[in-house]
Parts: sequence; structure tokens; C-alpha cells
Amino acid sequence: SQLPAGIALLDAPDVDSVVDDNRALAATLLASADLWVFVTTAARYADAVPWRHLREAAQRDVTVAVVLNRVPAQAQEVEEDLRSRLGAAGLEDCPVFVIPETARDGDGLLAPDEVEPVRSWLWSLAADAQARRQVARRTVHGALEAAVAQASHVGDALESQETQRQELAQEAQACHERAGRRVAEAVSDGTLLRGEVLARWQDLVGTGQWLRGLERQVSRLRDRVSAALLGRPTPAAQVGEAIESSVVDLLVAEAGGAASQTLRSWRRVGTLPSRTGQAAQWGAGEEDLRERAGELVRGWQAGVLEMVRAEGTDRRLTARVLSYGVGGVGVALMVLVFAHTGGLSGAEVGIAGGTALVAQRLLEAVFGDQAMRTMAKRAYDDLMRRVQELLATQQRAVLKTLPSSAPESGLLREHVRGVEVAVQEWR
Repeated sequence: SQLPAGIALLDAPDVDSVVDDNRALAATLLASADLWVFVTTAARYADAVPWRHLREAAQRDVTVAVVLNRVPAQAQEVEEDLRSRLGAAGLEDCPVFVIPETARDGDGLLAPDEVEPVRSWLWSLAADAQARRQVARRTVHGALEAAVAQASHVGDALESQETQRQELAQEAQACHERAGRRVAEAVSDGTLLRGEVLARWQDLVGTGQWLRGLERQVSRLRDRVSAALLGRPTPAAQVGEAIESSVVDLLVAEAGGAASQTLRSWRRVGTLPSRTGQAAQWGAGEEDLRERAGELVRGWQAGVLEMVRAEGTDRRLTARVLSYGVGGVGVALMVLVFAHTGGLSGAEVGIAGGTALVAQRLLEAVFGDQAMRTMAKRAYDDLMRRVQELLATQQRAVLKTLPSSAPESGLLREHVRGVEVAVQEWR
């Protein structure tokens, strides 16, 4: 028979269909319906997927009726088990219509009296406009309350996500700050005045007994650099190259170590962000890091040489600088930076101290004590500024793998409270 006015029945696809589009359409129709007539069988009523939807209906306070079809004779326990499950799901008040296993007519339809309870219930609902409005109102109200509850959970998740994001960002910052401090310590404590740097510097100032007779050593340095002006090879460039290599190795080790330490710290803090698969490049991209570190050091060295030229603009100082060569004076200033930012006292001894003492005496002879100290401080500060920029660039790359800052959970909660008030007033 035709449906009465005021009611429309839509047959949704199976919620557990193997076809994705069917499942999606079923979910859309269920979310839009005022009332669910859930049809199942004695053989399938306990399937997991439908019960997930039924529990969702209970949470949204949707009006539900259940049709238990094809129930064998002497199978009363099926109906009892179904009602028990409905009660556990929060649907203890929903009507259950039981249709026994029976023969169909020539058109494949059940006998009218078998489906009369279902038809009668639907027709009575269609005839009662007030009842229909209550069903629709109940469903809308339940959907709003479910949305409010879900939004509250989202607010909690946002707070948790933002807290973890901040913790991970702080860990990354701490790792890179420690790397910066280690570089600063290595730059100024004589660590870099070893190996190739020391060997090339000794080639420049002369080997053997170079702690004895500093005046003679400074004179020897002048002779060697002056020879370079006449076209003969100078070791000054080799000292600069050794310094570049040594500082680059230090920066690659510390920056790469900061990235690796960040990953280890993130694993201790909690679950890694989904994009940290890219993070393997932080520590493994040594070639790119070495190239950037090389550009940094060469830029710094060029700045040191430019400082030497600028300080030597006075005619008297220009003659002194030229007598030693800009390159020789420049690497002497670099050596002094690596030994001690402010210069060394005569009491400081050891390889680093002795190496820097020659550089200090040379720079004092050219610029004077105060200017030497000022230049060493400026050169150190410029190098550390560049180092901090390198580490900050890497830290920003690390932080890009984190999720963006979440919207403020407080604003979401404020809107949720507004909806809650409106729902209560509408009730």
C-alpha cells in the first residue's frame, strides 16, 4: 500500500557493504534520518558493524525501531539476546518487531499479517503530527548534544596536541642551544689550534724554538709574508684553509649531533610527529650541511680580512699591515680568536697558549693592545652570530616537521558553551 502523508521511507545500503560508496551513502542517510528502522535477521543480528551504528544512534538519542526478520520457530532466545544487547547499547526502550521464518507469496512478499505490527507502528506515527515533530526534535537535539560532546573531546585533544608540540619544540631548542654552547667553547678554548691548523701555523711562523725569542719569530713572519708579495708561495693561505676545514668539521659535528639528539629526545618525550620521516635528513644530509658550514666560515674569514684592511686605513698602520701582509695578519687574528677572545697573558702556557702568543705579539705590534683586543672580540662575535644563524636555520627545518600550532582550545570551548546554552533553552 502507499505510504501515508507525513512519512517517507528510504532504504539505505548495507552499513557493512563491501563497496565503499555504499557504506558512505548508508552513513550519510543514517546521519540525516529522523528515525531508524533497523532490519536484521536471526543469523546476522550480532554482527559488529551494525552495532557500532546502533551505539552511535543511542549516543545521539535517535529514535530506533528494530525488525528481527527470519526468526526460526522455537528460537525465542534470539529475541531475548537481541533485547539484552539493545539494553546494553542504551536502546532498551526501542520497539522490536519479530517476523518469523515463513514462506513468501508468488511476488516474493511476506503475508500482510506478518508485517502488520511494523506497518501499524509507522502508520500511527504518520497520523500523529505532534509525535512526528517530537521524533524529529529529539533527533536534532541528540545530534546537537553529540556534537557538543565531540567538540569537547576535540578541545581536549587540541590541548594535548599543543602541549606535546610545545614540549617537542622546547626539546629541539634545547638541543640546538647546547650545540651552540659547545661550539662557543671549542672556538675560544684552543680546541681548534691543533692538528692541521697548528702545523700550518707553525709553517707560517717557523718551527722549532718558537717560544724562544718572540721578536725574532715576528721578524721571521714578516720575511715570509713579504716573500709572498714578491710572488713566492705563502703559507698564510694554507693556514686559512686549515682553519676553514677545522671549523667546518666542528660545525657539521655539532649541528648534526643537535639534530640526532633532537630525535632521541622526541622519542623520550612521546610519539613522534608523522612527518619526522623527513627528519632522517637532518643528521644524514651532511653534504648540504658541510656546504652551508663552508660558506659560513669563508664568509667569516672574508669579514676578518676586511676588518684588518679597515683597521689599517691609517697611513702608519697601513705600512705595518702591508709589511706582514693582510693574509698573515688576518690568520693571526683568527688564531687569537681561537685561543682566547680577549688575548692571553704571558702566564698562559701550552700549545694553544704558545701559538696564540705569537699571534698576539704580531697583532700588538701592528695595531696596539686595545685595538687588538677589540678586533678579536668583534671577530669572535661575528663568528658566533653566523653559527647561531646556522643552528637556527636547522632548528626551523626541524620544527617544520611538527604539526602547525592548533587553534586555541579556549575559543573552541567558549563556542561549545554557547551551543550548550542554546540547546538547553531549545529543549
